[in-house]
Amino acid sequence: MKVRTSCVGLQNLLQGLSFCVRYYFRHNHLQTTCLYSKIKPKKCHILDCSGSTCTHVTVPPGSILPWRFFSCKQEGTKVPSKRKQNTSITSSELSYKNLRKSEQENWNDISARYKAMTKRIKEKLEELHKYTFNSGSPRIRFGENVYFEENGCIFLSKADDADEGNVDILFSTEDLGFSGAFIQRIRISPDQRYMAISLKSENSEDATCVIVKLGHFPVVEKVIPNVFSFEWATNDVLYYTSQKNLKCQNVFMTTFSNQKYTKLVYTEQDARFFVDIYCTKDRRFLTINSNSKTTSEVWLVDCRHPFKLPALVQARTKGIIYHIEHRNDELYILTTYGEPAEYKLMKAPVASSGMENWQLVYALEEKTKLVDLEMFSDHCIMFLKNAGHLYLSVISFVSHSVQSIKLPTWACEFELESHPEHTTGTCYFQLTSPVHPPKHFAYSFKENNLIEQAVQEVPIITNCHTTRLLAKSKDETLVPITVFHNMNSKELHRKPLLVHVYGAYGIDLNMSFKEEKLMLIEEGWILAYCHVRGGGELGLSWHKDGCQHNKLKGLHDLKACITLLHELGFSQPKYTALAAASAGGVLAGALCNTDPELIRAMVLQMF
Repeated sequence: MKVRTSCVGLQNLLQGLSFCVRYYFRHNHLQTTCLYSKIKPKKCHILDCSGSTCTHVTVPPGSILPWRFFSCKQEGTKVPSKRKQNTSITSSELSYKNLRKSEQENWNDISARYKAMTKRIKEKLEELHKYTFNSGSPRIRFGENVYFEENGCIFLSKADDADEGNVDILFSTEDLGFSGAFIQRIRISPDQRYMAISLKSENSEDATCVIVKLGHFPVVEKVIPNVFSFEWATNDVLYYTSQKNLKCQNVFMTTFSNQKYTKLVYTEQDARFFVDIYCTKDRRFLTINSNSKTTSEVWLVDCRHPFKLPALVQARTKGIIYHIEHRNDELYILTTYGEPAEYKLMKAPVASSGMENWQLVYALEEKTKLVDLEMFSDHCIMFLKNAGHLYLSVISFVSHSVQSIKLPTWACEFELESHPEHTTGTCYFQLTSPVHPPKHFAYSFKENNLIEQAVQEVPIITNCHTTRLLAKSKDETLVPITVFHNMNSKELHRKPLLVHVYGAYGIDLNMSFKEEKLMLIEEGWILAYCHVRGGGELGLSWHKDGCQHNKLKGLHDLKACITLLHELGFSQPKYTALAAASAGGVLAGALCNTDPELIRAMVLQMF
């Protein structure tokens, strides 16, 4: 389960944001800043080279730094040339002292304005946080009960009372001594007597699994360190994987009956493979999934006989990835097997699950990405993405029909809400975008319609317009762009533009909700998200076409996107900033070298 970042620590965004807001169009050279957005950041260490030697300067996070920490050049100030070998050290030191004095005077003139801006931004973020804090984390619906997490606590409510405040607290990270940890995953046992929770701190890759016995007074039953994934096989049998040195290769079973014990049930021998566990929707099987980047293998644990050895579905085959669901004694297989090498839905009998028996059920359209899949007793819902648009494909196993349902234009990301009962007639999920807090939706199979759950409206969102564009890259490939701007904004060519890019590892550009993005829209900014090759927005081939020896294609895509935005009147180069995180910095840095005239500032964020 994802945990939303609270308003605490958002002021650490201001250091990078403030320079993007003002500095980038006040100076003639490209500025590169780092965006600090950790929840509990350490002090910032800045390398100060304004004197004859370089020293580390420690400042509190969120501080606005003097200009000399980012540039030694100031308008109207002469910097000593390194080519003048006869210049004395004393003369050089005096020149630098004059430079620092000039910078300090300039900073004194403008600091009041930036302090006022910092205060205003902080107040605005806090105001937005009031609207978005209760917009809702994903919920686990179990019959009449609803389990959900909020601010380090797990709550239980009745389905009809979930929004009325009539809730019971089951678990608190603070009260049980797990201060500083956040809740990563929740699994409820079939009879709702036990709850397994994974806790993770920001400073560690290892998670801890806490098993709580539910009741009038919930009690911690067991704590298991270094756990990656876990699922309940029965009411009192839990399977979990252990993680060591970022590798996950062992699967254990632990029981909570009268005879408690733990034993090893599976070990992956190939260090290239990573193991996790999944439970099929109908709770008939646990799947032990052993995956590499290009190949996978699945073993089944029959939940009716959890103590039997796992059974192999299909031995790993180079280049073939597959995942398993189950319905009516048939395995539904999501796989890259066959042509084209994109995901497709196939099926095979449980008793003869080999690849030679796989039959095609549904194939994706070209340049379509499968985001998620949910299996029900009579239906299967596939969450799909095409050119930035999100839609559902609903497969009926009764009428043998497929219906496509387009979702709201503003929606950029899905998140399923867990509903363990596969016989339910409704699928619950959330939709969100960088400027839209998560909204709850439900699709009814019986009524065949999409229902938006009632939520408190954030006033600014009603003024936000979403535009989808396609930029023609150097090789004529069309690259999707998602643009957000305030509908009340006039003269968009004069508004600041913040462009986002990633394009790596087959991972989609992060388009989850961020309060600071919503604030920028209100301030008149334009936000653009370039879905370049190397990412996964248009399927597996989109990634392959932009990685390794094809990496330059991602750079050409980015240039085409920014050029198109300017041609269509979305800002202009002198008001344009480029934002990239982690591996996205490769493309951002390359653009600064090849086409620096397209942008005026860059914001880099490291994970």
